Amino acid sequence: MKTKIWILGLLALSYLVGAQVLTHVDQNAIFYIGENALVYNGGGAQSKGNGRYDIHGNMMVVGSGSDVLKTLDATGGNKTDGGNIILRLNDPANHSSADNPSTYGQLYINGLSQNSITAVVDKEYRTASNGTYQQIALPFFQKQISSLSGSANSIGTFGKTFTNARWSKNEVLTWNNAIAVSDNLSIWANTQKNTTYYMFGALNFDSGNPPASMPTISPTPTGAVYTIKGVPFANGISEPLQNAALGINFGIGGNNRNKYNEKYNTYLQDNWDEQVNPSNPWSVPTFGRNIYQFGNPYFTNLDLGFIGLVESAAITDNNAISAIQGIRYDPGSVVTLPTGSTYSIAAKFVNFTTGVNPAPTGDVGLIIKPMQTFVLKLRNNDAEISGNRTLNFDNLRRFSNIPRLDQTSYSVTASRPGQLVDTVKQLGVIGLDENGKELARAYYVVYPTAITGHTSQPTVQSTLGSSNIMGTFEEDPVNGGYDTNYSNLYWLYINEANETDFFAKAVPLALYNTSIKSLKFEIRENAQLLPDGAKDLSTGIGFHYKAANGDILDIAQNQIIPVTTDQYSLYYGKSTTVLDTEGAAKPSRTMVAYNQMIDSFFLRFDPDWKKADVKVFDMSGKLVLSQDGVAANRDFVLDIPRVSASYIVTAVSDKGEKISAKIIR
Repeated sequence: MKTKIWILGLLALSYLVGAQVLTHVDQNAIFYIGENALVYNGGGAQSKGNGRYDIHGNMMVVGSGSDVLKTLDATGGNKTDGGNIILRLNDPANHSSADNPSTYGQLYINGLSQNSITAVVDKEYRTASNGTYQQIALPFFQKQISSLSGSANSIGTFGKTFTNARWSKNEVLTWNNAIAVSDNLSIWANTQKNTTYYMFGALNFDSGNPPASMPTISPTPTGAVYTIKGVPFANGISEPLQNAALGINFGIGGNNRNKYNEKYNTYLQDNWDEQVNPSNPWSVPTFGRNIYQFGNPYFTNLDLGFIGLVESAAITDNNAISAIQGIRYDPGSVVTLPTGSTYSIAAKFVNFTTGVNPAPTGDVGLIIKPMQTFVLKLRNNDAEISGNRTLNFDNLRRFSNIPRLDQTSYSVTASRPGQLVDTVKQLGVIGLDENGKELARAYYVVYPTAITGHTSQPTVQSTLGSSNIMGTFEEDPVNGGYDTNYSNLYWLYINEANETDFFAKAVPLALYNTSIKSLKFEIRENAQLLPDGAKDLSTGIGFHYKAANGDILDIAQNQIIPVTTDQYSLYYGKSTTVLDTEGAAKPSRTMVAYNQMIDSFFLRFDPDWKKADVKVFDMSGKLVLSQDGVAANRDFVLDIPRVSASYIVTAVSDKGEKISAKIIR
C-alpha cells in the first residue's frame, strides 16, 4: 500500500518513552489522513478542543494498557459531544451501491484497555436500506439507544424517533442466538455487548437516502450522510458458536410460540436447511438451529474469506470453523406483512462444501464493513476441539476491501499475493443491462464430492424466488438439462454438480427479463479469481456455454457476450453433443411451495401471469381441487386434505402457459 500523510493546520507531536499519548492534535489543528493513506500510531492518541483527526483512509492506534485514546475539551476535561475523530465516507452518494461502493475511513485500535478509551468517534453512515427493519451493528461502547433518536436537523441521530412499542417499526430489536428470538431493547438502555446484531424499525428511516438536511461536520461530503457518535470498543473480542436454539421446541411446522407469544414460523428463516426438504423444512432436525447472528464490533472491515479454512500461512486468522455451512452477508430486503410475519427476501449467501477443510461457493471473498451484520450457519452443535467453534474477531480485521489469499500471513494491512490451488471450481454468470449495470447473477459450482441433481442432503445450493429474473434449474442427473420433476418446485441462485459424474453435461440457465442485454462470466477456483482472459482451471478443464446456434463455446475470465436468447446451457468440460433435454421449453417461474405458517402448499405465480386456472388431482386421477380465474398477483393456497398423500398440481395461465408439479404431504 502506498502510504501518504497529509497534515493541515498545526499538529503537535510528542515522543516520550512510556507516555500515555504519542499523538496530540491541538486546538484549531487538523490531522488529515487521505484516502488510501495509512497512519501508524504506536501509542496513545488524543485531541483537544476542536482539534481533529479527519480520517479518509486508515489509522492504526497500537499501544498498551498505559496508553489512552481521548478527546478533550478546551480546558482539558473529557469531551463527549464528538467532532474530533471523524471516519469519513469518501463518496457517500455511491456508498450504498454495489456497482460503485466508495472507500471510507477506518480506525484500528489494539492493545488499549476499554477503560483507557474515552474518545468519541464520529462515523459517517449510509448504506442500502434493508426494508422494514434495518439490520445494523453499533460499534459503540455503552451508547444510550435514545441518543439515536432526533430530527433530521440533529447530528448524531438517524433523523427519527424510536420507541419501545414492539412491531411498530419504531422499536429497536436485538437478536438472541440462544433462543432464536428478536428481543426488544429499551431505548433507555445502553448498547449491549460488542457483537450484538441490531434491527432498527425503519418507519420513516431510509439508510440509503439520508435527508439532505442531516447536518455534517465540515467539510460537507458530497452526498448526505448520517453521523453516528460513540466510544469505540477495545479489541479482544470472541464469540463461542455453541448451543444456538438448543432445546427450543419450535413445534410442528414452527407453530409453537416464543416468549413474546409469536409463532416461530412467522419470522424464523433457515435458508440453508430449506434446501434439504423444501416441502416441509421444519421437519429437518437442524432447521432454525446452529444459527449465529453478529454485528461487526469494530471500525475496520472484517475479512471472512478464511472462515472454516485451515490456512497454510505462518500467521492465520485463527478461525478454522470446520462445521461452517454458510454465511449470510447481506440480509436483502426485510418485509413485514399485515399479519405481523417478518422475513427477508433476496438475501445474499456464501455456502460451504463439506469436509475437513470446507471451501466457500457463491459470492466468495466476504468483506463485512463497519456497522454491517452477518449470519453464520453451522452444520451441527458438536463439542469444541482446539478452538474450532470459537469465532475470533481480532484477526478478522483488515483495512482492505479485498480478501487476502492463502499463504499470506494475517495482518490488518495484509496484501493479496500468492495463488490458491484446490478442487472447488465456480462459474459466475452476471446479467448486465445496456449500460453494463448488474441486474442479476447466478452460480454453477463443481467439485469432486458435490451432489448432482436433487438431494435431501445439505449442499451449497441456494434457491430463488418468483420475482428473480435469472437463474439455473435443477439438472437431470443422468442426461443433463432440466429435471422436470423439480422445475416447478424451485430454481437456483447457486447450483452444484459433481465434476466427475456430470462432466460435460448441461446445467440450464434461464433469463426472464429483456433488460438483460449481455452476460459477464466470472471464474474462480477455491474462491480465487482466475487472471483476465484465462479459461482453464488447475485440472486443465474449463467452463463452456451453448450459443444460440448450438455451438459449445469456451468461457474466459471477465468475458462478456451479448444476449441472443433467453436460455443457455452451462458446462464444466466441453460437450460434443447436445441432448434433446437441453432444448426443453423454459420453465415458468410459477412455483409450488410450502407455507409452514399455515401447514399448506401454495402457488406463487410468475410475475408475467395475470390469471390462472388451477387443478389438483390425487394419484388415482381424482380431481380434488379446481378453480378458474385465480388472480395471479398473490399466492394461492391449495386447500387439500392434510393427510399423508401425493398430488399433482397443474396451473394454466391466461396466455396458455402451463406448469405441473408433484407434491407429497
